[in-house]
Amino acid sequence: MKYILMHRELPVAILSINDISGTVYRVDDMLQPAHLPTGLYAADRKELAKNLNLWLAGRTIPASRSGFHRALEDLQVQKKLQLSANVLMMKCFALSLSDQYWLNPVEQPLEWRKVNFYNNDFSEDVGNILFGQIPQQDTLDLVSPCNTSDGWLKKKGKILNGQRVLVKGGSGMAQQESFNEVVASLLCRKLGISYVEYSLLFEGDKPYSVCPNMTTDRQDFVSAYYIFSAYPRADGVSAYEHFLSCCEKLGVPDVTKQLQQMMILDYLICDQNRHFGNFGAIRDAVTLEWVGFAPIFDSGTSLWFDQYASKIKALADAPAKPFAATQQAQLAFARDGLQTLDLSALNGCKDEVLAIFEQAHFGEPDRANILADALAARCEFLQKKCLFQNDNSLSRCF
Repeated sequence: MKYILMHRELPVAILSINDISGTVYRVDDMLQPAHLPTGLYAADRKELAKNLNLWLAGRTIPASRSGFHRALEDLQVQKKLQLSANVLMMKCFALSLSDQYWLNPVEQPLEWRKVNFYNNDFSEDVGNILFGQIPQQDTLDLVSPCNTSDGWLKKKGKILNGQRVLVKGGSGMAQQESFNEVVASLLCRKLGISYVEYSLLFEGDKPYSVCPNMTTDRQDFVSAYYIFSAYPRADGVSAYEHFLSCCEKLGVPDVTKQLQQMMILDYLICDQNRHFGNFGAIRDAVTLEWVGFAPIFDSGTSLWFDQYASKIKALADAPAKPFAATQQAQLAFARDGLQTLDLSALNGCKDEVLAIFEQAHFGEPDRANILADALAARCEFLQKKCLFQNDNSLSRCF
């Protein structure tokens, strides 16, 4: 079946797509190449089809999503519905709450103003299914922004008081990721780092983090992966240098300061999963002008979430992403960013952090106190050892 790849109301390309697999098997025509998703430029249509397939695959629910396969099995048993991540993506025409791209069927064309999730209500059926709650009604509405959400934790889009929000769960018994998001928001607020505000929501005895949607109805979030892939990387150039170079060539403004501040935050909270998909930049979908570096979001995989409390060592080095293998090594890239933050603003935040963690039911004695103490120690260490270094070197900080 033929679809038009749309950027809001603008036709970008005509594609032949398999309705079941969501696979682009041919690019029939190019209409507005400048409006292709960032990083998808190709020398010929065959290569573009390949790149579009990779891009569309990133708009499907990943196989690693917690509870996803069980939800599909339950749907098949209870509703006799055989669904897949690709089918769900096609059910909502690849519409998202992250950007303005979508697939418009040529034979039965739709209007952006009537279908986009920013200005129209959407069903909560898919979100509830992903949370293990199969709706009782016979007919399900499968048109939802949940169909194009990524990440491995349970999540769903909702409309609360007229605002589009993302509700996300945690993992394991502790479900600590939800609380970590709120702690990261607290630190960003105190340090003056641009961020997406997270709060806690309890449904029954289960905690979830809630955050407002990051983009407006004329903005695209472009992940660091596609920015990084926009230009070839030369031999001997570090991933950090190449990313900054790509941002400069694309015209993304004021990246270095905010990127370094993100790495400093990740050092403080020991974020182990700041991959190229959960940071990036915001672009105006109409003018194609870059707004700037995206606010910090998705910081839950941090603060020793997967370690027993008795094993937590506050000042020990830890794995890091995306520019170095360890937090200490990555912090070296952010040396200049330390001068842009008043780390003393974190003094005394331990009680606020503790108040957040005390709302959890961790199942471990004193875990909340251990976490609050460890974070406070890490903040104090960085402030004392790094902030006032006059030799402009981090080598003496460790």
